[in-house]
Formats: sequence, C-alpha cells, structure tokens
Amino acid sequence: MPSRNHTSFLRPLAVVVILILGAYWAGARWGTRQPVNVEAVPGGQDAPKLQNVNYAARDAALSSDEAMNVHIYRDAAPAVANILTKATEYDFWMDPVPVEGAGSGFVMDAHGYILTNYHVVQGAQSIEVVLGDQSRHLAKFIGADQWNDVALIKIEPGNKPLAVLPLGDSAVLQVGQKVLAIGNPFGFQSTLTTGVVSALGRTVQTGQNTLIESAIQTDAAINRGNSGGPLINTHGEVIGINSAIYTPSGTTAGIGFAIPVNTAKRIARDLIADGRVHQAFIGVETIPINESFAEALGLPAQEGLLVQTTTRGGPASVAGIKGGDRVAQAGMRRFYVGGDVITAIDEAKVLSPLDVNLALNKKRPGDTVTVTLFRGGKKMEIPVKLGERPSN
Repeated sequence: MPSRNHTSFLRPLAVVVILILGAYWAGARWGTRQPVNVEAVPGGQDAPKLQNVNYAARDAALSSDEAMNVHIYRDAAPAVANILTKATEYDFWMDPVPVEGAGSGFVMDAHGYILTNYHVVQGAQSIEVVLGDQSRHLAKFIGADQWNDVALIKIEPGNKPLAVLPLGDSAVLQVGQKVLAIGNPFGFQSTLTTGVVSALGRTVQTGQNTLIESAIQTDAAINRGNSGGPLINTHGEVIGINSAIYTPSGTTAGIGFAIPVNTAKRIARDLIADGRVHQAFIGVETIPINESFAEALGLPAQEGLLVQTTTRGGPASVAGIKGGDRVAQAGMRRFYVGGDVITAIDEAKVLSPLDVNLALNKKRPGDTVTVTLFRGGKKMEIPVKLGERPSN
C-alpha cells in the first residue's frame, strides 16, 4: 500500500514538472525577447560615415526646440563621463568577491577634474572613465563631501584637449525652466532625456546622515546609472548633478532630484585648493524627544533634541552648552538626562540630528549661529562660533 501511494504522488509531480519545462521552452523560443547587448556610437549607427557631414543642412529641417536639444547634446555629450568602478567585497565565508559599478559624471575643467556623486565611487579600489569620444582614462579619487553626496575625481589627459561643461548658477533657477539630463542609464552611454524644473528647494534625505539641501526636482527621466551626470539648462550650463529618484517601482516615476551646482562648486573649490571640504561643526551628540518622552522625563520642551554629550573643546562646549550628567534607561535603551534641550538653530526648528546637519550645511567654519535651548525651565539663546568638522 505505501508503494502505491508513493507512485500516485510521483505521477502528478512529474506532470507538473513537464508542464513547467514545456512552458519555459515555449517562452524561450517564441516569447518576448530582451536585448542581450545594446551598443551605440555618438551620432547614431551611421556616425562613422558622417565625419564630414554638413550638419547645417540637417539642422535646417529641425524645429526650434529640436535644434536646441540637438545643439546642447552635441556640445555636452563629449564632456559627459561613464564612470566604471571596481571594488572587493566579502561573502558569507569571508571570501573576496569582485564587484563592479557604474555611474555618470562630467568634466568641469581642462585639467581633468570630474564631478560625480560620492555613492558612485564610494569604496572603489579602481576608477576608469570613458569619455564621449570613447577614450578611456584611469581616474584618481581627489575627495568627497559624503553629507552632500558629491565627489571629485581627476584624469590625466596629457596633451589632449578635453571637452568641458560650463557651470551655471542654480540660485537663479525657476520652476518651469527646461532642463536636459545626459548620462549612462543602465550602461547605455550618452543618453539624453529632457524635462522641466518641477520644483525647487526640496530637502531630500538620501541616507541616515546624508541629504540634498535645496534639491532641484525634475521630471526629466533619470534611472540607475544616471547618478552623477549633469542636469543642463538651455544655455548648455550645468545647473545640477543628478543624484536620486523617487521610485515606488524601481524605475523612473517622473520625479528626480539633482544637487544644486552651487553646492558642488563650493565643494570642488575646497577639494582642489585644500584636498578636503571645509564643513561647519558644532560638536554635540543628541537624541530627539517627543511629547510623551518629554512628559516622562519632566523636560521643559515637548520637541527638540536632548543633548547627550558635547565634544571636549568643541564649539558647543566652549559656548557653554551642557550635556547630560546622569544615566536613565527606557526599555533596552540607555541615555543621559540633565542636559540642555535644543529647540532651534538660527530660529529654524531642529527635531532630529539631520536637522542640525541641515542648519549647518551652508555655514562655514568660523561662522556664528544662535542656538535656542532650554536649561531647566529657562529658555536661553546662546551664540556658538562653529569649528571645522574633524574629518569627512
């Protein structure tokens, strides 16, 4: 009897396996096919035959909007970089596993400096740059501002003149302006998408301690691989670095964000001049509080940041801001109580440590900010002269 039951179980299982294999074979033979390899050369498939083409005759057939797109792409594409990285990670058994990555960037000056996103080159052991003319160059990592996700790398072009993208002014942008994005989405090099500035002044959190302040929102299609590429205005100037997308499905949803080029210019200047970014530093470690937490501890404010510690000799400590002096515990969490409760910096509310980063992002070492806090039941405003963050 057991053998019969075993046989009766195997028969339907075999039928199911045969059906699955048959469906797989039919799909592979007649189903929709995805491209295995896609390549393109600048100018389209006939480019090698069009080295002496009369572009004026072709351009005459274009509408004014088409002509603008074509001219901007023609001038900008040679300066847009495909950035290829190699790194080593370790698997579960601690065996080394090679990892490759890709992103975009753009040449910002004739010396070979290239701006991109920090997350494009983060952890890379080697960086290779492929320019629009398909020339390949090894690149050196110069430095980065991790908080703003901007990195600077450099190639050595030798005597070869480089195509360079001019940097614009992101402070004068208006919602509705046309923009163009050039990059390498999914490895498809020199891809152009167009759109408009959808919104300005967004604050986009891209990680636990990283953000894009005053982000440019655009509906120009941005996908994986576009990161680090330029967002360009109709004058051919870079006004942003494409950095992030809002994507419930994993692909573009028409909402992309770019780092303002004015932020990138400030970071690049610091890195080229001094090899590091001069970031403002206040020197406090805090935890957020809410209404129930404040009531339980008898705090004078219902929202803000409870100071845990201050950096010895740091700006906050020198200004007299006080950390906690005794330990409390809530569940498995231990923290200090008795310290000041910070509620604002320069009149801007601070509800999380990220808000502190946001308040300091446009400040420079040596600037003074006004910190609003409660000590006991007393509200105080304390001027704090900012220092420089010890490391990036």
